[in-house]
Amino acid sequence: MSFGQFHAVRFYDSEAALCRIVASFLREGLALGQPALVIATPEHSQGIIAELRARDMNINALRETDNLVLLDAQKTMDSFMVNDQPDAALFNETATAALDMTRNHGRTPIRAYGEMVDLLWKDGRDAAAIQLEKLWNRLARSHQFSLLCGYAMGNFYKDAHVMDVCRQHTHLVSSDGTPRISNADSLLVGALKP
Repeated sequence: MSFGQFHAVRFYDSEAALCRIVASFLREGLALGQPALVIATPEHSQGIIAELRARDMNINALRETDNLVLLDAQKTMDSFMVNDQPDAALFNETATAALDMTRNHGRTPIRAYGEMVDLLWKDGRDAAAIQLEKLWNRLARSHQFSLLCGYAMGNFYKDAHVMDVCRQHTHLVSSDGTPRISNADSLLVGALKP
């Protein structure tokens, strides 16, 4: 599988560690002039903001200039789900609007973090989560963004479908925040390590 964009996954045990990794990913992009989009639960958004502040980022200034856009994962997802599945046309409309809102006068690429897929997975809607990953990959053909997805490890115990998640990503992010390019088989081995 080959994507023009960075589409990584981080399987996490610790929410605090996840927020640190996401903040580092976003801060690195912000330092390069890449705006940031966060589609997360309110709790994770707060944790990510706290981590960005700890890295001397001026959250108010970033938000006022649309260099940092925060969206609620559940509300965003609700806007494109039809019959318990992501609707491709509604997803494209929603995701494109979110990316456009974040572009800040057309600057690209965007750094995005999302956990709508994790909400679906936690709900036992694995097929919908995989479909949503595929829609993000399709959108990456026409829009410039780097996407980091977070999945709670607890949802994958004894679950063979973790391979399906790995196949949708170009990178696996390790516990120290380092992304690795790999094939799905080695991603699976890495995904199961802390």
